[in-house]
Amino acid sequence: MKPFLEAFRGPVAQRPPIWLMRQAGRYLPEYREIRASARSFLDFCYTPELAVEATLQPIRRFGFDAAIIFSDILVIPDALGQQVRFVEGEGPRLDACETPEHLSRLSRRIDLAKLQPVYEALRGVRAALPPETALIGFCGAPWTLATYMIAGKGTPDQAPARDFAYRHRAAFGNLIDTLVEACITHLCAQIEAGAEAVQIFDSWAGVLPEGEFRRYCEEPAARIVAGVNARFPAVPVIAFPRAMPGGFSAFSLHTKADAIGLDTSCRLEAARAALDDGIVTQGNLDPLVLVAGGEALDEAVDHILATTRGTRHVFNLGHGILPHTPIAHVERMLKKVRG
Repeated sequence: MKPFLEAFRGPVAQRPPIWLMRQAGRYLPEYREIRASARSFLDFCYTPELAVEATLQPIRRFGFDAAIIFSDILVIPDALGQQVRFVEGEGPRLDACETPEHLSRLSRRIDLAKLQPVYEALRGVRAALPPETALIGFCGAPWTLATYMIAGKGTPDQAPARDFAYRHRAAFGNLIDTLVEACITHLCAQIEAGAEAVQIFDSWAGVLPEGEFRRYCEEPAARIVAGVNARFPAVPVIAFPRAMPGGFSAFSLHTKADAIGLDTSCRLEAARAALDDGIVTQGNLDPLVLVAGGEALDEAVDHILATTRGTRHVFNLGHGILPHTPIAHVERMLKKVRG
């Protein structure tokens, strides 16, 4: 069995498998070279040969135990009929849905034809991967997608979406329902195309009060996991509620996710102690300590390895790798993790 998949189904490994969020990206010179060939970031994501190459680059260089398909969480709003574009140096821009009337103009179902390039890229990556390397698909969680759809961009505390949810509960609830179904459909299509595990990225979960977190993050995650499990019960589902306000045990029991992604702010010992032995933890290494390197990196890696020894854990960062991360530091980290 592949080392990454063994973390979910096999005996507990002496050393954890490893992959990194955003492992295909701007810290790699080979990525920057092919990125220059695409007109826009979204065109990059929708060009299968480029997406395949970007996905494979970190596997060739580092031999990570899993590849994650090169795509973006905002392909779902795009496939629901909301215009999405990426502005160089500023990030994503969408036509903001500032009123319930704006939301009503969107489709209730994603256009799978629009997303066929993503699935074609998955098939291409799966065919080219080494036999020991697993392939991960992903989606953005409904709350995180909604924050971009309402505001039209990322904001420091996602206040526009929070305000909208308080003022227009029914309309916002309908949007969440639409996004839950879209996520299930997209994840299942990725599995059909070759993904062997999937991850739900809820990057903005931490901005919500506990009650709203349960309503807009935990409950939708549970529905997505159930929807994927109904069709593909053997495929692991990873939930990553970044900066969630505690309650790891309750979140795990409710969502029934196979793994919980842990951000940098999480106290690893507490999270691991709160979770059932069969639940995989993933992540927690500070992306900045990977930038810093040296003794600080060694100590951080050793702490995670010691804390998770004898448990099911996937070594990863607490968020995406930063563009200015030195390649030598990634190599140093890998050497320590693998012994």
